[in-house]
Amino acid sequence: MSAAGWGEVRLAEGRWVGFLHTPMSQEAAKLMLGLPKGSLEEATLQLFARAGFPVTKSSRSYRPSFDDPALDGRFIRAQEVARYVEHGFFDCGLTGQDWVQENNADVVQVCELIYSRASAQKSRWVLCVPEGSPVQTAKDLAGKRVATELVETTRRWFKAQGVECEVEFSWGATEVKVPELADAIVDITETGSSIKANKLRIVAQLMETTTVLVANKDAWANPAKRAKIEQIVLMLQGALAAQHMVGLKFNLPKAKLDQIAAALPALRNPTVSPLSNPEWIAVETIIDARQAREFIPTLKAAGAEGIVEYPINKLVY
Repeated sequence: MSAAGWGEVRLAEGRWVGFLHTPMSQEAAKLMLGLPKGSLEEATLQLFARAGFPVTKSSRSYRPSFDDPALDGRFIRAQEVARYVEHGFFDCGLTGQDWVQENNADVVQVCELIYSRASAQKSRWVLCVPEGSPVQTAKDLAGKRVATELVETTRRWFKAQGVECEVEFSWGATEVKVPELADAIVDITETGSSIKANKLRIVAQLMETTTVLVANKDAWANPAKRAKIEQIVLMLQGALAAQHMVGLKFNLPKAKLDQIAAALPALRNPTVSPLSNPEWIAVETIIDARQAREFIPTLKAAGAEGIVEYPINKLVY
């Protein structure tokens, strides 16, 4: 273990079992990040790289390396991040809104970051039964067994519905437990494809969830740490905003500007600059990448020249 800060606790055979935290001096303190290990890990690494905070790690290590000397962190299961942030082991971390709620964690939710391993949309926790099940509403599950990883949230939801049922923890592969091992399940889905593939039917939606950045309350009250967290948030949000956008620049006959401006799916009014030829102007704008294939031919037909499409890494509003 290091003299100050975080130390990894391992058994003699090298198996990792947890972290210990020892005080650091104010001068030496770094911002300690909790990064999600598992299904969200690769998408998180890609997002941080696009945001300008590349993270490197070995396949067997829980300790990432940052090129920013003010940052340190650990990889840990998303289900546990909020709890460790609340207790001060991490200054901030990325986890799901679902796990903040499941742990009833007393943390500052700084922002939503809508990304995942499969899509750029929020996920849903849904109550499902087999397609042929007679269950039509939650009340039909009174006295029945429901399997889920999100146990406490599910129990609270059924209680709010006035339904008494047995909610048991599922270690995974929850969708295969009905009907033999459970009468219903509560599982997470992004696209619904796994539900359809397993011949399940959605009875109700418990909640929507997405990735959130949460902060420890004491860290958020520390001006230096809060400023660093806000810097990271700004860059992460900028990277997410830019992921489906491209820049366009082109030269255009000045007389055609109004025509093109009316058709332009621009983020804001385009930037227009004069050229040495007073009859021509240079135009630059940002559009959705999916619109470029329709808009570039429109530009060409209007007489635009030197059309350049380029990727953008960050878009800060």
